[in-house]
Amino acid sequence: MAAASSKAPSVELEVGDRTVRLSSPDRVYFSERGETKLDLAQYYLSVGPGIVNALRERPCMLHRFPKGVDGPKVHQKRLPAGAPPWVETVRLHFPRYGLHADELCVTELASVIWAVQMSTVEFHPWNSRRADTEKPDEWRIDLDPMPECPFDRVRRAALTTREILDELGAVGWPKTSGGSGLHVYVRVKPEWGFQDVRRAALAFAREVERRLPDDVTTTWWRRDRSPSDLFVDYNQNARDHTIAAAYSVRGNPRGTVSAPITWDEVSDVEPQDLTIATMPDRFARLGDLHAGIDDAVFDLAPLLEWAERDEHEGAVVPPESEADASA
Repeated sequence: MAAASSKAPSVELEVGDRTVRLSSPDRVYFSERGETKLDLAQYYLSVGPGIVNALRERPCMLHRFPKGVDGPKVHQKRLPAGAPPWVETVRLHFPRYGLHADELCVTELASVIWAVQMSTVEFHPWNSRRADTEKPDEWRIDLDPMPECPFDRVRRAALTTREILDELGAVGWPKTSGGSGLHVYVRVKPEWGFQDVRRAALAFAREVERRLPDDVTTTWWRRDRSPSDLFVDYNQNARDHTIAAAYSVRGNPRGTVSAPITWDEVSDVEPQDLTIATMPDRFARLGDLHAGIDDAVFDLAPLLEWAERDEHEGAVVPPESEADASA
């Protein structure tokens, strides 16, 4: 692997049997410690099996920062122009707008590094795969704290989440969000559409709220929540809603990572300690903590029964957006 040099405008990285050219390798992307674009690429190389496992065969939106994370962010659905022929895509349709987009579809690590060359910091995959993009195979539990919510509340909700998953016979795979929350992913059979997966996620969120009424809310409108509430964001399971993948770096000066953790770590994990500077050694020691996720598939039927029960008792399924609410 070539090293960055002030005399060279670019470097070439060997990624499997591909060669990826990285321009402006010395550009600082993360201002807190000074990591560069090349450091970002080397981070993704160091966690290669993990990031590919998280993104494999999924449509993926890119969050690009051409001037580094202190500069403007570009939300990129369509594959950036100039991709080599080996970079794969998947076509998505957006009937409401009469549009389509060919999004990145990672099948190998070289595609991730090429995206870094295009100034991508964050990878935000769909919870469905290319074989049938309308049938999610991943249920996402997003424990999303409001600004004054203490992290201990997030920890409690995560452990209660595990307790309920155990009762259902589901295996949850936790990770930090890279911000102030935690995520738990569950593999599901790709037999349901987005609306049903979202209904199931809402039914589960309501059960967490029942068990932790002083900590957790499923209140839909942000304006109606307390600044110290923890929102279980079931809407992350709606069509075209994405969150940062496992092992994705986040676009902040510290370069935090949405990092897989074990359930035993939930009680004392400090998300701000999991960064592009610390994760390579952690991955070398522990490997991909989500490696077995595809082998633990859950049937959503029990949760859909919970949803039907709640709706029969008068619970309302909120709209997916304010635009839907006013339509």
